[in-house]
Amino acid sequence: MGANISGALLDGDGNYGPPSRPRLDDIPESCAALVLAKLDASEICKLARLNRSFRAASSADFIWESKLPSNYKFIVEEVIRDPTLLNLQKKELYARLSKPIPFDSGTKEIWLDKNTGGICLSISSKALTITGIDDRRYWSHISTEESRYPTVAYLQQIWWFEVDGEIDFKFPAGTYCLFFRLQLGKSSKRLGRRICNSEHIHGWDIKPARFQLTTSDGQHAGSQCYLDNPGNWVLYHVGDFVVENPDALIKIKFSLTQIDCTHTKGGLCVDSALIYPSSVAKVVRSCSS
Repeated sequence: MGANISGALLDGDGNYGPPSRPRLDDIPESCAALVLAKLDASEICKLARLNRSFRAASSADFIWESKLPSNYKFIVEEVIRDPTLLNLQKKELYARLSKPIPFDSGTKEIWLDKNTGGICLSISSKALTITGIDDRRYWSHISTEESRYPTVAYLQQIWWFEVDGEIDFKFPAGTYCLFFRLQLGKSSKRLGRRICNSEHIHGWDIKPARFQLTTSDGQHAGSQCYLDNPGNWVLYHVGDFVVENPDALIKIKFSLTQIDCTHTKGGLCVDSALIYPSSVAKVVRSCSS
């Protein structure tokens, strides 16, 4: 008789019944946290909706500390220059850094890729050195709703086309890709519809534009191509660079040129330069193509 009831449990009325089966709610919060620590940020947020154990565990600092980039203190203290952010819970800090944050007088932005925590950077046209930019015969800054920034640089016509940029930064170890975001033609809205003025587009099909990248630790990359696809913003790949020492400040210099003075070129919008981790760059390029 004892053997028959040894595995039974009392129910709410004091009667013996079959043992209850373990449920997800019975998972200890500490065990749930160990599971979440193995996942990426988007998967953590999905599992946090599963039950109370996962929801409570999903706020643990040690989980989100591992998702933040290794140089997050450098970003907060020396790039954004808002050390009060370090007082936030790590989950809140991750969420804050996942939204674009302007720096350097609003001419640059930094954010974390929401899924991977990889560092992404944007450098506006106003933070670039553009030959002839102050001469209104050649260049102007035009307002737009199609950029992260209020304006883009618009080239009407020029013989010597040269755009240079540089940035000093501490990147986590990994491979990074640098792009220029450009558009042939000047887009605007008329009666609520997007239109593109192409009257000044010329010269880009005669000789290719050259893209170059160098780093302070001796890396070089380059490419060249004809600019095309009028009326659409295109990410032109400049090159890749590799970071091995996450504690070292690295200087990235990059350029875009078409300096064949046998012909003029014009009708080009220069929006920004962008730096993405290579894994993020693949996704961005597939979405923009």
